[in-house]
Parts: sequence; C-alpha cells; structure tokens
Amino acid sequence: MKSDYLTSKPAFYALFVFSLPIIIGNLFQQLYTMVDSAVVGRFVGEQALAAVGASYSLTVVFICVAIGGGVGSSVIVSKYFGARNFSAMKTAVSTAFLTFLGISVFLGAVGIVINRPLLVLLKTPSDALDMALVYLRIYFLGLPFLFMYNVISSMFNAIGNSRIPLVFLIFSSVLNVALDFLFVAVFKSGVAGAAWATLIAQGLSCVLSFAVFMRTLGKFKDSEDGIAAAEETSDGAVLMSGGASFCGGKLSRGGYRKFRFFDGRELSSMAKIAIPSILQQSTVSIGMMLVQSVVNSFGSEALAGYSAFSRIASIAIVPMAALNNSMSSYTAQNIGAGKPERVVKGYRAANLMVAFFAVTLCLCIEIFYRPLISLFIGDGGSETALRTGQAALRFEGFFYCWIGFKMACDGLLRGAGDMKVFTLANLINLSIRVVVSVVCAPRFGIEWVWYSVPMGWFMNFVISFAEYRTGNWKKRL
Repeated sequence: MKSDYLTSKPAFYALFVFSLPIIIGNLFQQLYTMVDSAVVGRFVGEQALAAVGASYSLTVVFICVAIGGGVGSSVIVSKYFGARNFSAMKTAVSTAFLTFLGISVFLGAVGIVINRPLLVLLKTPSDALDMALVYLRIYFLGLPFLFMYNVISSMFNAIGNSRIPLVFLIFSSVLNVALDFLFVAVFKSGVAGAAWATLIAQGLSCVLSFAVFMRTLGKFKDSEDGIAAAEETSDGAVLMSGGASFCGGKLSRGGYRKFRFFDGRELSSMAKIAIPSILQQSTVSIGMMLVQSVVNSFGSEALAGYSAFSRIASIAIVPMAALNNSMSSYTAQNIGAGKPERVVKGYRAANLMVAFFAVTLCLCIEIFYRPLISLFIGDGGSETALRTGQAALRFEGFFYCWIGFKMACDGLLRGAGDMKVFTLANLINLSIRVVVSVVCAPRFGIEWVWYSVPMGWFMNFVISFAEYRTGNWKKRL
C-alpha cells in the first residue's frame, strides 16, 4: 500500500486499515498484562494479585507519560510526513528519541527511590505491600525499554505504518506469556518472576523495533523542494526516488538546513503538543491513583476484584484508544497535506466504528462477565472479590460508547494541535471521577468508584465536541 493512503484513500477505509493493526497490537499488549495478573492470582494467591493491582495503579502513570509523549511528538512527525518534508521529519524523530531516553532514565531512578512512600500513601493493604515493592523495583529497571518502545511505535504510526508495531507487540506478548508461566508457574518465583518476564520481553522488543525503524527511516530521501515521489519497496517500506542527500530537507519554518540529531526548535514544536498530551495522560493516571487509594481502603479482597475488573476494562477500551491515536495521525497528515475537509469525513467514519465496537463490547460483557472475572480470581476466590469485579464490569459495559466518542473527538483535536480545549476537557473528566469517588465511595459504597467513570467520559465528550463544532481546530497546527 502507498505511504500516503491516509491522505488519499476513502476515509473509512484509510482509518480502518490504519487502526486494525493498532487494535490487534494493543490487544496483545493487554494480553500479557492480563496474563501477569491471572498467573500470579492462580499460582501465587489473592494477595499477590492485589499486589500487582496496587503496582499497576502506580506504573500506569509512567506508562502514560511514555504514551502521551510519543503520541504528542508523532503529531509533528505526521505533519512533516504528510507534507513530504523528510529531513525535518528525521530531525524531529531524533530529537524525540534523545529527549525521551533521558526522561525515562530519570523517571526510572526516581521510581526506584520513592516506590515505598507512594505505595504507603496509596493505602496499599499491608499484606500486599512487600510483594508490590518487589514487583515495582524490577519494573522500574526496565522503564527505559518501555518508554522507548512506545515512542518508536508512535513514530511508526506517524509515517502511516501501523503493521510493524503489531509484529513486535505480538512477539513481545507471546514471549511475555511464555516467560510468565516459566518463572511463576515452573520456577515458583512469585511476583518477581512476572516482573522479570515483562522486562525481558519489552527489552528485546524495544531493541529489535529500534533497529527496524532506523532502517526504514533511512529510506526516506528529500528532493530539493522538499517533495519526492514515493515508491514501494519489496518489504513494504517506502523509498523516496529522485531524492537528494539525507541532509537536504527543507524545514517548514525556514530555509534549507542539514539534518541534526537534536534541534531545540523542533523540541519546542513537539513540546507544544507533547506536554499537554503527557499532562493529560499522567494527570488522568494520577487521578486513577487517587481512585485506587479509595479502593485500597476497602481491603485486599475488594482490591483483588477491582484489579481483575481493571484488567478486563483496559482490554475493552483498546478499540477506542486505537481510534484515538489513529485520528491524531490521520488528522495531522491531512492537515499537513492541505486537506482539512478529509478530517471531517474521517471523524464521521471513526464514530461509526465506535458505535459498532460499543454495542459488541456491551453484549459480550453482559454474557461473559462471570467467567471473565473468575479467570483472574479462580474458584477459590472470596465472595467480596468476585462480587466487586462483576459489579464494576457489568455497569461500565453499558457506557463504552461515551469513551469511544470522546476519544475520537480528542484524537482529532490533538492531531490538529488544538490542545487547550483538549486538555481542559480531560482535566474535567478526571476531576469528576476523582471527586465523586473520594466523596461518595467512603459514604455510600465502593460502587461509586465505577459510577463516576461514565460521568467523566460524558462531560469530556460534550466539551471536546463543542470545540470541534466551532471549526477552530482547522487553524491550530
């Protein structure tokens, strides 16, 4: 397929083809987080499952920094790619890699130092605290691999190639599952084994995907006017014919200049998109940590049930998250190519996909909610854990349309560089979920933790959609 299909093919077809590998890949990525929990819960015990669940609420903050930074930076890369300005694109990619490598090393060191105080602050049950600490220390050692893999995947998506990240996600997921069973079920290494399995799988996937990406990137050449004709190579990558040297590109905000490994102006451009994306992702995660602290106060049995629900919910929203990232790349490429009218068509197509996914998910959850929760808890699980997980899953299943509609609209705004309203909408979403959980759950029951979720999704969508209707997003990027 030609590299410009996001800017030339019919909107529904382009988004579907681009989104499908992301959806499949994210499902595999979620698979090994499920396996971590399921293997630990069944072969180690309910307290171990609670420990992994308590760790997850903290690790997801760091994951979201990586995802937000990668997706935010990829908007600039997508714009350059859409304009066929490959020298500037390579400078932006290199700048992003160096920046996030440094950030990941710093955050990994900070995480190792402050993990115990954070877990105590989050009211982690005492019978799960020590196991959670073991899991986190190993996890933070591998944080640079996790960071760089997510950034590399975002860069592949920025150039319209969502298939290669899928291959490496499948590889990483299958390897992680195999190592989980080997370390935990065979070697009896407990939660430490699950953490080492994740580190090894992500590390190998990161190194291999980086090598492939650099090889792919080297095949893009600029002509002197910054535009070159694209030809498909035999392996599906894109080779720009008639190109000049690797360093001959034309920057969109200036004259010709050579490729640079690090460029402050490109970092500034990316930061305008990446920082709000990081803030949105990380503040939502911090909010979820506060919500997690509310759940933790109900004891390890309720925490185990909520952890099982959270794992299933993270899989259920994969199609919506994929459409969010797809709309960002689709929007940025079409704006870069001077085709904003295609963005509107793409948004309508994304909403049709959301409706299909939401109905399908609701039906599946209503039919299979008992075996899904039992997959994590096991036959010997407590009644409190089973009841908590099942109640949360059944309730949330009716409202996945709202997160889908809000993510499609958010993706469009982010891809267009309309970050103020994007950030405001997500902060209001977070505030509703945190305030309702913190105020109502201790007084009226743990159910208010999941009651708050669709309230936040709905308000987020209303604000984002109102901004979309103004048309201001067409002038931002």
